[in-house]
Amino acid sequence: MNEIASALWEIIAANEKEEVLQWLKPLAQRRPMEIMTAFVAVPRQVSKLQVFTPEPAAAGLSSLSEGFSVNGWSLTRLSRVWLLTLLDQNDREEYVRHIRTLFDTAEMNELVALYSALPLLGYPNQWLGLATDAVRSNIGLVLDAIALQNPYPALHFPEGAWNQLIMKVIFNDKPIHRVYGLEKRANADLARILLDFAHERRAAGRQVAPQVWRLISGFVKDSTLADLKFLMDSGKPEERQAAALVCLQSDYPPAMELLEQYPDLTEMAREGKLRWKNLEFDEMNTYVS
Repeated sequence: MNEIASALWEIIAANEKEEVLQWLKPLAQRRPMEIMTAFVAVPRQVSKLQVFTPEPAAAGLSSLSEGFSVNGWSLTRLSRVWLLTLLDQNDREEYVRHIRTLFDTAEMNELVALYSALPLLGYPNQWLGLATDAVRSNIGLVLDAIALQNPYPALHFPEGAWNQLIMKVIFNDKPIHRVYGLEKRANADLARILLDFAHERRAAGRQVAPQVWRLISGFVKDSTLADLKFLMDSGKPEERQAAALVCLQSDYPPAMELLEQYPDLTEMAREGKLRWKNLEFDEMNTYVS
């Protein structure tokens, strides 16, 4: 087994029963068609329980593949991804054909595993079209698989596709803080789109998830100050804190002057109590006014 496959196997072995491991382990020596057949058969053999990942194993995975995590996965999902890492990558044409065959014939849970595996697959640019197609999916689990805790978009999406992903996550009330590379991929065009979006939501009497404002911090200008003041005057603690954090991180003097007009927020900043971590909500229906 290669390093990634071995790291995934370590987690599977720590979570699954011995009889299941006896079914899985020989597959590491099988031919591609047998591995692909097993990929489909996994739910009939493997537990659907959630994986427990020891901290050393989690750190090891991330060191092998930047930002990759299996937190919250089921054993069936993990086992399927492990099987994909067993496919021989030496013959590019054959390897791509095998992966595309799985995509072409996949049902929903198989698609989830395939999109989850993108950071581990060979020839990463080969899968860009499939990945951007997933962003347009109306299947929630498929969108989650490509958007949340998946480093592939941050590492490979061009700016336009990245911005589309972020807007899809926000519009569908997904927990945006679980998008890998969120701050690294922040950009001026996305900040403009988000401000327009926030104005539309406000006009409709709806709120914007606090984490959305995180992506505007590096692009504050005079026209943004009115939005930040509106949030600080809103009376909603999460919106006020988000606006204060934007001011703190903007390096824009007028934004700091605005923050100083709110002694309670200034005091929280001085005491180190303002953190984006405090505004990470996994469930927040922002369509409710």
